Amino acid sequence: MKASEVLNDLKRRFPNEPEYLQAVEEVITTIEEEYNKHPEFERYNLIERLCLPDRIFSFRISWVDDKGKVQNNMGYRIQHNNAIGPYKGGIRFHSSVNQSILKFLAFEQTFKNSLTTLPMGGGKGGSDFNPKGKSDMEVMRFCQAYVAELWRHIGAETDVPAGDIGVGGREVGYMYGYYKKMARENTGTFTGKGLEFGGSLVRPEATGYGNVYFLLNMLATRGIDIKGKKVAISGSGNVATYTAKKLLSLGAKVVTMSDSNGTIYVPDGITEEQLDYIFKLKNIYRGRIKEFAEEYDCEYFDGERPWKVKCDIAMPSATQNELDGDDAKMLLENGVIAVSEGANMPSTPEAVRQFLEAKILYAPGKAANAGGVSVSGLEMAQNSQKFSWSAEEVDAKLQSIMKNIHEQCVKYGTEADGTVNYVKGANVAGFMKVAKAMMAQGII
Repeated sequence: MKASEVLNDLKRRFPNEPEYLQAVEEVITTIEEEYNKHPEFERYNLIERLCLPDRIFSFRISWVDDKGKVQNNMGYRIQHNNAIGPYKGGIRFHSSVNQSILKFLAFEQTFKNSLTTLPMGGGKGGSDFNPKGKSDMEVMRFCQAYVAELWRHIGAETDVPAGDIGVGGREVGYMYGYYKKMARENTGTFTGKGLEFGGSLVRPEATGYGNVYFLLNMLATRGIDIKGKKVAISGSGNVATYTAKKLLSLGAKVVTMSDSNGTIYVPDGITEEQLDYIFKLKNIYRGRIKEFAEEYDCEYFDGERPWKVKCDIAMPSATQNELDGDDAKMLLENGVIAVSEGANMPSTPEAVRQFLEAKILYAPGKAANAGGVSVSGLEMAQNSQKFSWSAEEVDAKLQSIMKNIHEQCVKYGTEADGTVNYVKGANVAGFMKVAKAMMAQGII
């Protein structure tokens, strides 16, 4: 397999899908050497089969707003690969959602889920509907209209959606309720559900906590203590706030958080009281991070991202391609020692190249943010057993899974000089499990 030839063919076939092509390029260029050690893969054209999704559902969603006006959005579900288990991946509601973004996310999800060692395939879904500024009733009507089209294609042993950007507990609850009505079953098909109807403890915290656990494993390889380290976090949603919460409990200093309008900067570190304010601001009042700056009289960078501030560790936790080459250069000049991704593909290829060349500790999202889907897998297991585990049990399993993912990255990503290329390690480890499962199951 020549990665350049595969990529050129995909560019010819999908010229208007830059996010998807970016995700594919990162994976196939890092697995090329390992792939070519297995001539049987090439005979079965495995790489092309792995790059192309099994199926794509796209549909119009019509719903009625509070003024009685009919609104229309596009809805999607990408079922990418189910070689190792049911399709599994979140649903994203955001105005930027299109087929390219969801194909990239489903492709990434396939390898991320493989890394967890749990039996889950890869999928993703969503809509260009934006829940911001909508009433609860409008969100409910939209969620029900989305599921009215999707419910036939999902199920506990077929495809298990979850939340993502724009889809939290409220949206999952509305979708699961309507799915249950349409399918006439109660099998836990969605994850991220409320605790009262099959949700798992630690699921809201899992992506943020898991990212910190992976970071701790990376730091341990170089004998670095997290205590007292200054951490720049982007975002102020679920992932970012729980990342910050875990960091504060370990004695680190969180100096930035952000949203799409700007960044707050607290040089001495955000306090637990201030973090509680941010949580309420974003989840209850649905306000903007600028209001934090006004409340606590801290520095606010209007329209800017966090990466210009001096920090020891960066944890991009907002969205794709939010950290570019210029940002990476600034972080490195300011002495950053580690970057651990809480979002999916938040660093551009140029930024990743600089991190790898500098040989800092750099964890790609498919490894570092796998904690969320890991606990989703644990939620599926609890639903199957009709049983609930304690928070301590779930957290212990999460820590074990993140340690195992780190070990896989080290196994496949250790270079001749002893440093670890976590991008290569994560991609090869995730790929090999899926590839072997596909080979064993024949051409389907």
